[in-house]
Amino acid sequence: MNDWSAVPWNLVMPLIIIQVLLMVVALIDLVRIHETKGPKWLWAILIVVVSILGPIAYFIIGRKQQ
Repeated sequence: MNDWSAVPWNLVMPLIIIQVLLMVVALIDLVRIHETKGPKWLWAILIVVVSILGPIAYFIIGRKQQ
């Protein structure tokens, strides 16, 4: 039923690495920044739950430029 050997890991692994890196960088930035557009707790949930689009949305929409 779950045949992991059929997964094309050479295509999937870079996407997983990019997703994790974006999430970590976005969460670190969220902790360090003083103000965001919206509550920080909501951005943290979006960054973690909405896979690759959450961190991208945070960097485009959520950060307040100082």
